[in-house]
Amino acid sequence: MTIDIYTHIATPHFMSFLEKQGDSIGLFTRLKAKQSLYNLDARFAEMDQSENYRQVISLPNPPFEELSSAADPSIVEACNDEMAELCAKYPDRFVGFAAASDMRDPETAAREITRAVQNLGAKGSLLYTNVAGRPLDDELYSDFWGQIGALGAPIWLHPTRTESMPDYASEDISKYEMWWCFGWPYETTVTVTRLILSGLFDRAPQMQLITHHAAAMIPIFASRIELGLAAMGTRTNVDDGGAEKLRKLKKPLIDYFRNHLYADTAMFGDVIGVTAALEFFGPDRIVFASDTPFGPIEKTIQGVKGMRVDATTRDKILFGNTAKLLKLS
Repeated sequence: MTIDIYTHIATPHFMSFLEKQGDSIGLFTRLKAKQSLYNLDARFAEMDQSENYRQVISLPNPPFEELSSAADPSIVEACNDEMAELCAKYPDRFVGFAAASDMRDPETAAREITRAVQNLGAKGSLLYTNVAGRPLDDELYSDFWGQIGALGAPIWLHPTRTESMPDYASEDISKYEMWWCFGWPYETTVTVTRLILSGLFDRAPQMQLITHHAAAMIPIFASRIELGLAAMGTRTNVDDGGAEKLRKLKKPLIDYFRNHLYADTAMFGDVIGVTAALEFFGPDRIVFASDTPFGPIEKTIQGVKGMRVDATTRDKILFGNTAKLLKLS
């Protein structure tokens, strides 16, 4: 069996909303070209190419915060209702969904996620690494995290970054899609680290994050994080409070990564990064994900099956860890 914890689907309300925003950068055209993103027949045909395969669904990038100038709670609610309906109608295809939200209004977002989890059966919620440029550890979201932490449901953390965030101060945009290829892993790593330093996991010790793309830079840079950030505050002339935040943590910084993160296998079938994540997190914290329809399903499955691990570890990655985390029967 394989349970794919990170797959994207565009519900009718999402596609309609996206189309109304216009197509100035070809976004709607690109997503519409992915038939299996919104056409169930095409999606099921792709799924059937892999034996005994199930999905957890969530909306695709881009986030609502980047699509319109103002929040529209009714659209978010409709999309969550539609994902819940799909799970109820096709339980042998979709074992659950991650609720959507619009974080520009954190109080409404917390209320909608709570509704989705408690009333619709959502397994947790999907959040993006920034809210139209605002970090998730901003004081604006302190009450939000308190409410979400009390739910006890995991967070799917999805990177977001656009060409509007340049790589160099002398330029106006990020060129050559560096914002996507390298910017997204950076976003994930920075967001997680800042959430840890904010004390979130001390306040909500049951909180778990599902980190996309094999937990990004974290496994590879683990020693740099652990030893390098231990000297926080000594490299700059500006006191940003980081050293004090580090001192206030109840556990060593590196322990929070290992105890509160799950790393997925969404690496386009490549297992080098997944192997590094397995080495860092251990066999109980790697969950299978293909990122379909943007990443390959079968190639990712075969990549995991080809890893030099024992059968127990392989089964944990393919379905066991996800079933346990999401409390699937």
